[in-house]
Amino acid sequence: MAPRGGKKVVIIKKKIVAGGGHHGGSWKVAYADFVTAMMAFFMVMWILGMDDKTKQAIEGYFANPVGYKKGYGAGSSPLGTGSAVNALQRSPMRMIVRSTEQRTFEQMRQAILERLAANDSLKRLNAQVDAQVTQEGLRIELVESDRGDVYFPIGSSRMNSATVLVLQLIGQELTPIAQSLIIEGHTDAAPFGRDASYTNWELSADRANAARRVLLSAGIQQHRISEVRGYADTRPRVLNDPMAPANRRISILIPFTLVPESAGSATELATNKRDSIVNSISEPLKKTY
Repeated sequence: MAPRGGKKVVIIKKKIVAGGGHHGGSWKVAYADFVTAMMAFFMVMWILGMDDKTKQAIEGYFANPVGYKKGYGAGSSPLGTGSAVNALQRSPMRMIVRSTEQRTFEQMRQAILERLAANDSLKRLNAQVDAQVTQEGLRIELVESDRGDVYFPIGSSRMNSATVLVLQLIGQELTPIAQSLIIEGHTDAAPFGRDASYTNWELSADRANAARRVLLSAGIQQHRISEVRGYADTRPRVLNDPMAPANRRISILIPFTLVPESAGSATELATNKRDSIVNSISEPLKKTY
């Protein structure tokens, strides 16, 4: 029977076909991965466009986030500037080498302190040795006690038995590695006399050279000692007391390796070269630490 008005009713049936269940959303995952990769790529390209000073700030942030975070106020960031695209991977290379040496120096520091603590003679002599991993590298210091003459007689560069023993033990621990050494001498602020021709400058340098000779006898190769420094009383350990006995000390510094800026291009930083640099730092220590 026709509806009112004489119009014919037409019913259209549409068949709905669902997408394949096994691959209906997989393209979305692949596309999301692609977008993420592109975002990371453009982030890298953005960082490459920054000047060297900003790159160094970024490197410092990732090496020590807490320390660098304090240096930037609101609205200021090491990522806030940019310039033309420059060479690739300078900062990552330095960070890899620094991280490897950081772990190595921590292990070496612990081994040295444990060996010195196990020596009964040093316990009786009350010889104080401080070892710390600093921004410069591993610093080992022979620090005078309150008595002031454990390592050297006052005003003299002649070594006591405690000094020779400590330096020999330290030298034996440092022999397996390849890094260079810097030896420093420090004094307190006590003057020799107004008209004295021999001053704290000569004394600090003579004590550092005396330490160098003992380290050589302990097995350190001569070419590894890159510098011998005499600082007199210009770098006190106790800042508020220039006359403190603790300011009289011998320091042995094993500095961090400085990676040259030219080692930053993509071709020069191929994986095999990077691994060879890292291995040259850590391999000599695997047998010892």
